[in-house]
Amino acid sequence: MAAANYLQSEDQFLCSICLDVFTDPVTTPCGHNFCKNCINEHWNTSNRCLCPICKEGFTTRPGLRVNTLISEMVAHSSEQQVSKPGEVPCDVCTGTKLKALKSCLVCLVSYCETHLEPHLTMSGLKRHQLIDPVENLEGRMCTKHDKPLELFCKTDQTCVCMLCTVSDHKMHDVVPLKEEYEGKKAELGKTEAEIQQMIQERRLKIQEIKHSVDLSEEDADREIAEGVQVFTSLKESVERGLKELINTIKEKQKTTEKQAKAFIKELEQEISELMKRSTEVEQLSRSEDHLHLLQSVQSLNIQQPPPTKDWTEVSVRPSYEGTVVKAVVQLEETLSKKMKKLLKAELKRVQQYAVDVTLDPDTAHPDLILSDDGKQVNDSDVRKNLPDNSDRFSKCACVLGEQSFSSGRFYFEFQVKGKTKWTSGVARESVNRKGQITTSPGNGYWTIWLRNVNEYEALDDPSVRLSLKSPPQKVGVFVDYEEGLVSFYDVDAAAFIYSFTGCSFTEKLFPYFCPCSNDGGKNSAPLIISPVRVN
Repeated sequence: MAAANYLQSEDQFLCSICLDVFTDPVTTPCGHNFCKNCINEHWNTSNRCLCPICKEGFTTRPGLRVNTLISEMVAHSSEQQVSKPGEVPCDVCTGTKLKALKSCLVCLVSYCETHLEPHLTMSGLKRHQLIDPVENLEGRMCTKHDKPLELFCKTDQTCVCMLCTVSDHKMHDVVPLKEEYEGKKAELGKTEAEIQQMIQERRLKIQEIKHSVDLSEEDADREIAEGVQVFTSLKESVERGLKELINTIKEKQKTTEKQAKAFIKELEQEISELMKRSTEVEQLSRSEDHLHLLQSVQSLNIQQPPPTKDWTEVSVRPSYEGTVVKAVVQLEETLSKKMKKLLKAELKRVQQYAVDVTLDPDTAHPDLILSDDGKQVNDSDVRKNLPDNSDRFSKCACVLGEQSFSSGRFYFEFQVKGKTKWTSGVARESVNRKGQITTSPGNGYWTIWLRNVNEYEALDDPSVRLSLKSPPQKVGVFVDYEEGLVSFYDVDAAAFIYSFTGCSFTEKLFPYFCPCSNDGGKNSAPLIISPVRVN
């Protein structure tokens, strides 16, 4: 059957009443087809049963039977999908374009199921090469020779036709498209596997980040709760101290008032006695009886005033000086105790991030002596003959730890007992190891040091003089890489020493130790990396 005879017009599938694709198509005696509901409703609203197309009349309403052929053709047509955006349409379809099932590399045409039929049944067309539907079939033809691109030139990494191999690509490494396709497909499979691995790694990283956020939220809630508890306690201490201060002052004022009342009462009594004597003196002085006056004055000793107290030094002015200062000192002592308790808790938390640090002999200055276990270092004042490798410090008597850190948190401790000078902290990987060293954050060092007697400094930008209550014997160093934090603690006293904050770390960080010069034996004690014991 020829393709033209096989194909049907889309209009043959449309009902002339509803103008849509047939639903339950039926045929009238005159041979015309309609939807079953359409023709029945048409006749239900008419006085006569006429064919809507040819107007043939029927004396009685004819019986209608389903047109099996048209039903099957409509069903077959509906099974074929209309081409959607992104899909290859049939090049032969007119009007509504159906989805192409195959493309022919010989005809350079894409066909839907219906229009593909000749390629599946006709012997001449069956020899054509069919592939899954693709657009731009012209792009599969050699623009120079108008032949199919069936080969791949590995030399020039391009698709070629048969004629290209005897002209422009002669003597090149040419293979069939299928062979190169299989190789590329294998490479793509490997690439896909790598991409899937990368996707999986990133999904795991997302889970890790989400978990970190959850942990951060838990930490934040815990810190907030602890902060509320601490500040509530501090507030209560302040309020209690204020209340006690006010009560003390008020009690002193009450005592003053009570004392003043007693003095006033006593003074009033003396005034009363004096006024009584004054009256007696006045009356006697008016007497004209010479004998009576002289006898009365002598017998009653009326010229002498009644016994009274010497009020010259008596005072009721209380002193409140020092009352507030004393209250503040007591409050400070209370706060100091609470602060010490908090610092103990903080130190205990950071000690959970303890790492095992050992000294790296390849970085040690030639004057330094390292213990066999890599835990102690001191200066010998004698330069050893060591290879001057790129990692070794050549000017400053210092050494780095073997361990490096580029993320997360870490903590280590070292002893400085018996030393008169030392410097320690952390340093970034790229610090200058050959020239003169200036230890500061700008140069890649986050350190503190001891110079002379109890002269401690944080070598910040600029340096900060540290006022420590007592010389630390063991120092703890805590680093939070992402937070940009380096903190120092007096381990034995559970006291805070100093923090570098807002640091921007972009390289590996190493523990840094400088025992300083031997100083003729005055500073011979070693710096000792000590194991962390959580108290």
